[in-house]
Amino acid sequence: MAIAIILVLVVVASVLFHLLAPWHMTPAASNWGSIDTTLLITLVITGIFFIAITVFMAVAVIRFRHRQGARAHYQPESRKLEGWLIILTSLGIIGMLAPGLVVYNDFVQVPHDASQLEVVAQQWQWSFRFPGQDGKLGRSDVKWVEPGNALGLDRKDPAGQDDVLVMSNEVRLPIDRPVQVLLRSKDVLHDFYVPQMRAKMDMVPGMVSHFWFTPTRLGKFEILCAEFCGLGHYNMRGHLIVEQQGAFDQWLAGQPTFAQTLARIAAPSQDSLLEKGRQLVDSHGCRACHSQDGSASLGPGWKDLYGRTELLVDGSRVQVDEAYLKESILEPQARLAQGYPPVMVAYTFTQDELAAVVAFIKSLSAVGQTEQAPAGTPDELVTQGQRLAESLGCLACHSVDGSQGVGPSWQGLYGKTQTLADGSRIKADEGYLRESVLRPGAAIVKGYAAVMPTFTPNDKELDALIAFIKSKAAVDVDAGKVESGKSP
Repeated sequence: MAIAIILVLVVVASVLFHLLAPWHMTPAASNWGSIDTTLLITLVITGIFFIAITVFMAVAVIRFRHRQGARAHYQPESRKLEGWLIILTSLGIIGMLAPGLVVYNDFVQVPHDASQLEVVAQQWQWSFRFPGQDGKLGRSDVKWVEPGNALGLDRKDPAGQDDVLVMSNEVRLPIDRPVQVLLRSKDVLHDFYVPQMRAKMDMVPGMVSHFWFTPTRLGKFEILCAEFCGLGHYNMRGHLIVEQQGAFDQWLAGQPTFAQTLARIAAPSQDSLLEKGRQLVDSHGCRACHSQDGSASLGPGWKDLYGRTELLVDGSRVQVDEAYLKESILEPQARLAQGYPPVMVAYTFTQDELAAVVAFIKSLSAVGQTEQAPAGTPDELVTQGQRLAESLGCLACHSVDGSQGVGPSWQGLYGKTQTLADGSRIKADEGYLRESVLRPGAAIVKGYAAVMPTFTPNDKELDALIAFIKSKAAVDVDAGKVESGKSP
């Protein structure tokens, strides 16, 4: 009797716990309320079977309890009982599977008016890509992943040049507009999961899976990885912000395209830009008319020309800045300097070539040299290092804002004294940083697991990576001054 009472109490407690417990699903923030309905159907069917089986056990314990002199009736089989069990079990399974199959079919049947969002996962961070003005996403493959091309886009595909890249864990979508989500993994199995959107699907390396949804609530929703993907799995989080269409359009317009990213990567350093300008000047015969040492010639000399105020043939004056130089190259008769004949022909340089020639002219004046000096290598090196850190996945383990991660945060790391796993202490200078990149197991910081793989960057890449880490230092060790966020 006690066992029967316990079984009945288990049933009653289970039902009350479900009805009264505060742990219910969050309200759906998308069009997929049908997923909640499917889960409810499954819960009801399994609940009915649970109650029926448990109550039957309680009744059986009471009815067929041991009695003195009673003998059990042996019945080897019952076709009627077996038939009912097969029918009821089949109906229960169909009742649970059928709604899920219907909803899943709708889940992957994308509406024609849906926009696209590609989600790219790697240990342990998210990246995103939107199609550009052409409405098409360019080809992508992990074989094209390289520094500066972290998503592995095909440089030769015209459709990908205007793709908008979001290299952060935060993405935005407009409200009440359907979106197809394309899922791609660069390394291991992940799972894209936004609980409030009822959006969840595996991301299998080598495959592109997809589903769609329509955000129906404004707000900020957490993105989770729902598939164990390594040591930093717990930290693979992001955010989806749903906002009005106007705010979304403004945000999207501020994100870089793939072409802009490539242009930034290909942007020459100051030295190579000057060399290119020098070669163009030589090949186009500019030196024949424009001296570089201040001597008189057919045209104005370039020595200290930039930044100077010139008298024009119409009596007006103009300051020789970049705009004037470019105009004088492309339209040499537009504003002639007084004292020189109008004999210069118009040239049709590309924008890159024009920038190189102007940079070379500027380098011949004190004003131009002063302007060019800050454009310096340190900033370019830091930018290159940041791109390298993004493409290699370093930022998945090392935060740059001081937050806890799988590895030590880079915020304030350079110049800091670290306690190692063996109890010794070491200063995080350039030597230590280089060793930690090339031989990550040599000096493990206390409190962190030895999980960092070995990287083999070349000397230039290593210099760039170190420059980026140093730029996040809270203290400029060399100068002894606070230089937060600046490159040393």
